[in-house]
Amino acid sequence: VSPVPAADAETMTWTIKAEAEARELGIWPLDEHNMKLLDEVHPHGWEDPAPYPLYDLVVIGAGAGGLVSSKQAARRGARSAMISEHLAGGDCLNVGCVPSKALIRSARALREARRSAEFGVMMGAAPTIDFGKVMERLRRLRAQIAPEDSHQGTMASGAHVFQGRGRFVSEHEIEVNGQVLHFRKAVVATGGRATLPPIAGIEQVPFLTNATLYNLTELPTRMVVIGAGAVGLEMAQVFATFGSEVTVLVRASRLLPRDDADASVALQAALEKDGVRFVFGSTATAAQVLPKPERGPKSAKLGSSASPTIALEVKVGGGEQRVFECEALLLATGRTPNIEDLGLDLAGIEHDKGGVKVDDYLATSNPDVFAVGDCVSGCARLTHLAGEMAKVVVQNALFSDSWAFSNMVVPACTYTEPEWAQVGISLPGAEAAGRKPDVYMASLEHNDRAILDGEAGDGGFVKVLCKQGTDTIIGATVVAARAGEIVNELTLAMQNGVGLGAVARVVHPYPTTAEAVMGCGLGYIRAHWKRLPPSE
Repeated sequence: VSPVPAADAETMTWTIKAEAEARELGIWPLDEHNMKLLDEVHPHGWEDPAPYPLYDLVVIGAGAGGLVSSKQAARRGARSAMISEHLAGGDCLNVGCVPSKALIRSARALREARRSAEFGVMMGAAPTIDFGKVMERLRRLRAQIAPEDSHQGTMASGAHVFQGRGRFVSEHEIEVNGQVLHFRKAVVATGGRATLPPIAGIEQVPFLTNATLYNLTELPTRMVVIGAGAVGLEMAQVFATFGSEVTVLVRASRLLPRDDADASVALQAALEKDGVRFVFGSTATAAQVLPKPERGPKSAKLGSSASPTIALEVKVGGGEQRVFECEALLLATGRTPNIEDLGLDLAGIEHDKGGVKVDDYLATSNPDVFAVGDCVSGCARLTHLAGEMAKVVVQNALFSDSWAFSNMVVPACTYTEPEWAQVGISLPGAEAAGRKPDVYMASLEHNDRAILDGEAGDGGFVKVLCKQGTDTIIGATVVAARAGEIVNELTLAMQNGVGLGAVARVVHPYPTTAEAVMGCGLGYIRAHWKRLPPSE
């Protein structure tokens, strides 16, 4: 555990003596970085403010949706309050976007070091990974980012912060820590958690989810990942790059079964190149911890005494039963909304197993209560979407507006290498809906920047779908380094009704990977431009 500098120790509310409490919150080891994190997002001894007689807006939840709605409301003149039971910043800061991208960057550095000779950079020895330092960097950078989501930061915006569990006790009242907050409008922003798949014995094995993965202090020798969504694919590639033997169990017959087939091929090839093994058409049926073997050379190689061996029974294909053993089992099988024990029924808020039910203006069945983010039924589980939904709610709830959720154009990105980004409808989605879009595609194989960066052979591309016979963009897929940056141009075009023909005439710097977007636009122009009649 890193020692805490004396100057910081004097102002910290968390100390090493509170390790058990930190573990209950899901944060360990309790080194200086995690103590700094907890000081920002769950400070010891937090004193709730004296509540206002009536709040304009009260928010239950302190993730992206809760932070944005409570802060923006306060900045726009409202009396607002945010109730934070767990960790302010939600999954994104603490166990999601932020720590995962720290690991992805370390993996990319290792991958680049291994390829250094290709670029004329000679290293004296093969690069190795120091997993302890990788994780220490993660904790340090997460703590550095944490003040943006801190209780003090929210209070500084003008909003009140209550640290505890909030529950509706009536249609216009929420109780927290024995106090009742009266509100005109309220927001449910309680997020979600990792779904546990129906596997016999799963609760008796030390499985990992995104909530615990970033607490690892030792690199597992073998890892099995169940699920091939963003979390599963990103972390499978990271740990394989670090040196773990990684197997991903995929229920479908290919990656991204509802999305672009070319993207599926490219991502599978990239991850397999880094050592990831995929087992398609597979379903885990049972799990157990194996008895510890006699300590010897073989058992020492397979894992430490702190990492028991997990045996996973898996049904593959037509019924073949196989057993996979690992020291780390990562469950990445989707999200479950956090809607239990909130008093939703007392407030007249309808919900189902998918979460809180809302209309197109994000209002619940109680017209004075709204919901945003991962706790909303039928909503994509994306941090940036939760934040945008919060802006819609503030506008509609406090300013009697009618911003519609359905008008949003929301991109998504999976941060594998190469990245995969998507906005609008995919080609399989269009075909399933009976639509026949015009497809314009530009491969990165001949993109000069991709060639110079050594990425031309990664199967990358930009693909744009247009309404048949027009240049109206209805969807796009990007597979490339920094695809999440490239897709923004297409998202902007879709949001503002800019056609692909106009995008083609946007001058792009040379050489850039994003020129492939212009390449798709030129494909549209070439398909529709006027031609001179043949000469006689």
